[in-house]
Amino acid sequence: MTTPRDFPVSWEELHRNAKALAWRLVEKGPWQAVIGVARGGLIPATIVARELGVRLVDTVCVMHYDELKMLEEPKMMKMLPGDGAGCVVIDDLVDTGRTLALVRKYLPKAHYATIYTKPDGKSLVDSYVMEVSQDTWIHFPWEQAPAYAKPIAEQSRT
Repeated sequence: MTTPRDFPVSWEELHRNAKALAWRLVEKGPWQAVIGVARGGLIPATIVARELGVRLVDTVCVMHYDELKMLEEPKMMKMLPGDGAGCVVIDDLVDTGRTLALVRKYLPKAHYATIYTKPDGKSLVDSYVMEVSQDTWIHFPWEQAPAYAKPIAEQSRT
């Protein structure tokens, strides 16, 4: 088993990458709606909607983790009517792809976009900004608090 690689993301970096995602999506529109996958996709979806000039923003809610423990199967908590045509579904990242695979069953005609993608889930995303390794653990700004961080060389000795 490999050790996860920590990848902290600042608010500024998140905003910059969400804007870069919007640049990729503007050519693929026009979009009728931006749909954020709650919870991680809500902030990127808001930024993307602003940049694309889309006023109709909604959510789908999928429970994939119970705190930090992964559920055996993702649980759909809120879905939208329709097939997703004309909509772009935004999430912060695709990891294994299980969450987006579930949403795709309900909204098969939507365009799927994430800021970050990992190899196991990449095939489920139509547009993304950055690919990271499967063993990377992305720490989003809403999950962070100031704390001491060991240097990388020191982490590899433990």
